[in-house]
Amino acid sequence: MNNNNKTEIATLANGCFWCTEAIFGRVKGVKSILPGYAGGTVKNPSYDQVCTGKTGHAESIQIEFDPKVTSFEKILDIFWHTHDPTTLNRQGNDVGTQYRSAIFYHDKMQKEIAERSRNDLEKANVYNDSIVTEITPFKNFYVAEDYHKNYYEKHQDAPYCNFVIDPKVRKLLEKYGNDVKQEFK
Repeated sequence: MNNNNKTEIATLANGCFWCTEAIFGRVKGVKSILPGYAGGTVKNPSYDQVCTGKTGHAESIQIEFDPKVTSFEKILDIFWHTHDPTTLNRQGNDVGTQYRSAIFYHDKMQKEIAERSRNDLEKANVYNDSIVTEITPFKNFYVAEDYHKNYYEKHQDAPYCNFVIDPKVRKLLEKYGNDVKQEFK
């Protein structure tokens, strides 16, 4: 999905958006990232509504990235390897449909790339269990409340950040060091 600014948009759900924002905000070529809610039926949902599991929304991130610096394929590679795509409606202690794994594709090319990357991982037996990640058309995205934005940067001493987000950021640095913005190394 190219627009006039020569950037692309990816909308992903892979657990708590505090985690995914912290991860993808460190990737070279990522211009902006917003935490929010995608894939549901309720317009402009609140965090409290999404937490009930009754809105159909997943905690998601919307990434604007420069495809000349990082590709959608690289975004998906990081996506697959920084969460468990084999657990249905769960990431660690975060349980519910709002924590499901999903790729909300914006066009036919993103759909093909997402399906191919999932199929390649399945064939390579990267995971012990089958991948349950939804690959579904993008319908909607609602930006989360302001207090969710840059949560990790604002609360690095919080227990959740120390025990859940820090290991994911370390994994990103170990596995994808060359793809990480210099200021975060």
